[in-house]
Amino acid sequence: MTGDRERSGDIDAAVRVLSMEADGLRSLKEALRAGPMSAAFVHAADLIEAATGGDGATGRVIDTGMGKSGHVARKIAATLASVGTPAQYVHPGEASHGDLGMITTRDAVVALSNSGETPELTDIVSYCARFEIPLIAITGRDESALSDAATVALILPPAPEACPLGLAPTTSTTMMLALGDALAVAQLERKGFTSDDFQVLHPGGKLAQRLLRVSDIMHKGEAMPLVGPEDRMSDVLIVMTAKRHGCAGVVGLDGSLMGVITDGDLRRHMENELVERSAADVMTPNPKTIRPEALAAEALAFMTNSRPRFNGVFAVRDGAPVGFVHLHDCLAAGVA
Repeated sequence: MTGDRERSGDIDAAVRVLSMEADGLRSLKEALRAGPMSAAFVHAADLIEAATGGDGATGRVIDTGMGKSGHVARKIAATLASVGTPAQYVHPGEASHGDLGMITTRDAVVALSNSGETPELTDIVSYCARFEIPLIAITGRDESALSDAATVALILPPAPEACPLGLAPTTSTTMMLALGDALAVAQLERKGFTSDDFQVLHPGGKLAQRLLRVSDIMHKGEAMPLVGPEDRMSDVLIVMTAKRHGCAGVVGLDGSLMGVITDGDLRRHMENELVERSAADVMTPNPKTIRPEALAAEALAFMTNSRPRFNGVFAVRDGAPVGFVHLHDCLAAGVA
């Protein structure tokens, strides 16, 4: 078993790594805030926007790098794409054997290399120069082949690697990753990317469930349990039974939702010749409603937190019912 001394050494190493990488991120923040990287970052963001977000722009961000920088480049490409900026990773070795064809003159290239001298990047760098493709370098050296060839270079501030040998990419890759996140978020905000846009690009998983709208899961048209104010309760009961939502909405001649009839309303009027009465006599007027654009999670909270609680709610637009959502619809969709 691992002894107390070994455990203490593990924790010391972990804290040292996190402290050194945090110091690197603080240096990066200061360089962006007031240092020479500030103008370079804006220039890089402009190049990406021109390729992917301007009028008629059809380009992508091509991220590339070798080794650990390549892994970071893959993640940057994935983050950019997930927030609405088309991006893909191109392996520099494969680029030299035909994958340069994946890069077009409409694109912008982001190349990562801490040393700035990665030989595998040579063909991509030359290709960008030949076809005047914007090249954004993320590197730790100002005087390097990559930074010299780049349209704009984002130079990482000096920071020691967290590896005790000073060799394994640790602090440098953390700073690269954070800088990529910063570029992605800058593009997100420039584009006005919304939660609706996010849902379109994230149809699977818990995030999609959290972003579902009432309109995505509500019952529409003939599936809604609707009756008129003069309908006899004998007919209303048939509608409530057939639609199986435990309630009925009462709609006036102008199409507006006048009230709802629930199981509770039936119990309150059970002794007063219920089936002979009109829907307007039994309904609860001015019912609680929700917007179809509301999040499904909001509808779930609305139903469960109300007093008294209720199991379904009509979605209304301009006073007229456009859908009905039941508590079970939210739960079935994974909203909780």
